[in-house]
Amino acid sequence: MSVNSTILSLPEEELVHPGNRACAGCGLSILYRIGLKALGRNTILVVPPSCLTVLQGLYPIAATQLPCLNVTFASTGAAATGVIGALKALGKTDITVAAWAGDGGTADIGIQSLSGACERGENFIFICYDNEAYMNTGVQRSGTTPQGVITTTTPIRGKLQPKKDVPAIMAAHNLNYVATGTAAYPLDFYDKIMKAKTITGPKYFHLQTPCPAGWGFDPRYSVKIGRLAVESGLFDLYEIEHGEFRLTGASLKLLGKKRQPVAAYFESQSRFRALTEEMIADIQKQVDEKWAGYEQKMAKKMKE
Repeated sequence: MSVNSTILSLPEEELVHPGNRACAGCGLSILYRIGLKALGRNTILVVPPSCLTVLQGLYPIAATQLPCLNVTFASTGAAATGVIGALKALGKTDITVAAWAGDGGTADIGIQSLSGACERGENFIFICYDNEAYMNTGVQRSGTTPQGVITTTTPIRGKLQPKKDVPAIMAAHNLNYVATGTAAYPLDFYDKIMKAKTITGPKYFHLQTPCPAGWGFDPRYSVKIGRLAVESGLFDLYEIEHGEFRLTGASLKLLGKKRQPVAAYFESQSRFRALTEEMIADIQKQVDEKWAGYEQKMAKKMKE
């Protein structure tokens, strides 16, 4: 299934009300609006504490029109399992169960229940919107915070450890579908959700989600910065379908072409101010080596 949706081909129905509590320029608000269009009305959401619970609103206010189960930080995968079991008991097999969590509720606090649900083969979609820190509680570092980033818990030298590769961890669970996405290219995300709905078993999405407040940039540049992450090769759009890896969208178009320097991405956000020239050069080298591997794989595939 290969679809290239356009803004004109998206469903007209809006499943998010016009008003919500998201910050100005929030990348999550873009992904949530487009993602719900793909998931459709026949969906039950499972959401742990996160910026999304704020976006949706506190009781009795709700920005979303879909039924949503708000759960504890660590239990998203287990709670989704419970919803799936309840639907089976009721004989309702046509309802999509989608868990939607931040990086803290996915890569850190929620990883054990997510891993368990995937190991059991639960038929659900798990979406991680990764704004690369615990933004809702004050910009503390998370497992997916990039190396060198200044947060309230890494205030001087920045985070010392590299970013946790959660999609690779989930791919190691032998899932039938793992994909990445970004708020900067929402149509790529839409098409991947539509594909995931046709695949049985657990499906995992990892979404780069620019955060003006936590990353330190003007809210009007959210899409621009998200695109710069892709154009520099720091964040790659890809999918792993039944074990087969392939680049998609804007990342696929970068093969054989010159990428933006990673320094341009770092300079666009105040959170990277602790990076030295040597650190930036080392990261550039890592990105270049990664993309050289992509080029080699593509060349080999074309010969076969």
